[in-house]
Amino acid sequence: MSGPVHDSEPVRIPDHNLDDLVATVTELVTESRKQGETLARLTDEQPPQPDGEQDEPVHTEETAPTSAPAGSDAAAPGAEGPSSIFILALDGKAYAEELAALTTWVHHLLLPVYGREITTGRPWCQQWHEHPEAVARLHALWLAWQQLTDVEAGLAGPSTWHRDHLDPALLQLRTPDGPFGACTTSPARPNHRLLASPEPSGV
Repeated sequence: MSGPVHDSEPVRIPDHNLDDLVATVTELVTESRKQGETLARLTDEQPPQPDGEQDEPVHTEETAPTSAPAGSDAAAPGAEGPSSIFILALDGKAYAEELAALTTWVHHLLLPVYGREITTGRPWCQQWHEHPEAVARLHALWLAWQQLTDVEAGLAGPSTWHRDHLDPALLQLRTPDGPFGACTTSPARPNHRLLASPEPSGV
């Protein structure tokens, strides 16, 4: 008879090195700060006008495309520019890059610290990136983490993130009837299956 399963290796990394975690957090904070500066430029700055035309309104067909915000290459071709920083509002290369950054944060900070073990009452999916709801919730959680762990958030920022963002997000993600309800419920039985979505009603 086999012994009881007591490890939670698929989610929680055992014997995690605290120094490595501190270094990872520091690197993630630096990256998120850079991303925040980029987002600020996307939302606050106007595109530079050609030399000698700073005071003239942009109205010609040749200069019309420059009315898009700087960095609008993150949007789909032909779009006016990113209207949201939310990952589900992105597509193509912009979505892939944002998902890659999110994955780094999830795998190097969120899961090692907050993953806990997989159980029937607390499922998880290693292929979480294929679950749109999980991607949306984790991305929102990451955005809040970037804002509330910044020094400008004040001393209560991390506590606010735990209370208002982390706990509700994990509760929704890892509930038995959540997005991972048909996925892994035991470290010994890895599984991945997308749940069917309701069909849209006829117009």
